[in-house]
Amino acid sequence: MAVRKQQHLYAVASWAQSRPYMKMKKLDSTKSTVIKSEQLLRIEEHDFAMRPGFGTAAIPVGIDVQVESIDSISEVNMDFTMTLYLRHYWKDERLAFPSTSNKSRTFDGRLVKKIWVPDVFFVHSKRSFIHDTTMENIMLRVYPDGNILYSVRITVTALCSMDFSRFPLDTQNCSLELESYAYNENDLMLYWKNGNDSLRTEEILLSQFFIEEFNPSNGLALYSSTGWYNRLYINFILRRHIFFFMLQTYFPTMLMVMLSWVSFWIDRRAVPARVSLGITTVLTMSTIITGVSSSMPQVSYVKAVDIYLWASFLFVFLSVIEYAAVNYLTTLEEMKKLKTRGKIPVNFNTTQAMAFDGCFHDDEIDLTPYPEVSITTDGTERRNSSINLPAEGHRLSRKRSLKQNVSYIMTNSHIIDSYSRLLFPFAYLVFNVIYWSLYT
Repeated sequence: MAVRKQQHLYAVASWAQSRPYMKMKKLDSTKSTVIKSEQLLRIEEHDFAMRPGFGTAAIPVGIDVQVESIDSISEVNMDFTMTLYLRHYWKDERLAFPSTSNKSRTFDGRLVKKIWVPDVFFVHSKRSFIHDTTMENIMLRVYPDGNILYSVRITVTALCSMDFSRFPLDTQNCSLELESYAYNENDLMLYWKNGNDSLRTEEILLSQFFIEEFNPSNGLALYSSTGWYNRLYINFILRRHIFFFMLQTYFPTMLMVMLSWVSFWIDRRAVPARVSLGITTVLTMSTIITGVSSSMPQVSYVKAVDIYLWASFLFVFLSVIEYAAVNYLTTLEEMKKLKTRGKIPVNFNTTQAMAFDGCFHDDEIDLTPYPEVSITTDGTERRNSSINLPAEGHRLSRKRSLKQNVSYIMTNSHIIDSYSRLLFPFAYLVFNVIYWSLYT
C-alpha cells in the first residue's frame, strides 16, 4: 500500500513539472504565429482577389533584379538559362498595421498565397521555376504603412533570337522580358524602381562568351484583344570567345589546306602517293565541316565559318583536280613521243593508255627535261639542248600568244606543278587577309 501511494505522488510531481513546457510549446507553435499575423494584417477583412486601389489609377509596381548566374547558352535551341532574384515593390494600405517601433515584418511563402501579389511573368520563356530547397525561396516583407517587398529566386529559360551570319566571330544581343499577365497599363504600371541601378549582377564567367554589357530598359506591348501592357527588358550583349574555335576548327582547316600542297612537290608519276594524299585531305575537310554543322542550328543563310570551311575545301579540291590535269597531260606527252618513235600504233589513243593504272608511261622516255648547263673552259655557259637556235639575223619573239602559252604548258606538264607551288599559297593567303579583315 505504501509503495502504491509513493508511485502516485511521483506521477503527480512529474505532471506538475511538465505543465510550463507544454504551455511554452503551445505559445511557440507555427499555427498560433500565423493566426496572429493574419489578425494583425486583417487579412480576413479584405478581398485580396482585387488589386489595391481597384477602380482608381493604376497601381505602380517597382521592379529590381539581381542576376545570380547565366547557367547556359544554347545555339542549337536559341535560348539561354538565367538564375536571378526578382523583387517587387508596391503599396497595399489594406495590409498596414499599427507599430510603435516602425519595424517591418517578414514572412515566407505561406502568407503570399493569401494576399494580392503582382502577376509578373517572363515573355518568351520556355521553362521557369521557383527554387524550393530547403523551402520555397520566397520572401514577403510588410511595413507598417503598407509598403511591401516581395522577393523570389527564379531560374528561367527564355528565347534569344540569335544571328549566326558572323559565327563564330559574332556578338549576340539577348533580353529577358517581364510583363504583367492580367493587368494592362490602366490597372498596373511596371517600372524599374531605381532606374539603371535596378539591375545588378555578380561576377559572371562563361566558357564561350564574354558579357560586354548589362542594362535595363522599358517599353509597351500591344495585344489586340486586351490593350497595352508595360514591359521591362533585361538586355545583355554577349561576345563569343574565338580561341576555342581557332583550336577546333580554323587551325586544323589551315593545316589540311597546307597539307594538300605537299602533292605539288611529289613526282607526277607517283600516282598512288598523290591520289592518296588528295583523297585524305578531302575526307578530313568533309569531317570538319560535318562536325561544325552538327553543333549549329539549321539556318537558311551562310555563316562566317561556312565561308571559311567551304573556301578551304575548294582549295583542297582544286589541288586534287590539279593533279588530274597534270596526270592527263603527262600521258598525252608520253603518247606523243612514243608515236613519234614508232613504239605504238598511231591509232592507239590516250583513253586506252590510261585504262590500266591511270597514267601511261615508259621508263625509256625522258619527259621535257630542263636544259642542262655546262661550263666551258673559258668560263662561259653552254646549254645542251635539242632546241634549234634561230639563225643569225633572225629576231627572237619576246612574247607568246595565249594559244602558244597553253600549248607550251600542255607539252610541259611539270610547269603546272611549278606554278601551283606559288599560286595556291598566295591565293590562300589573300583569302585569309580578306576574310579576317572583314569579320574581325
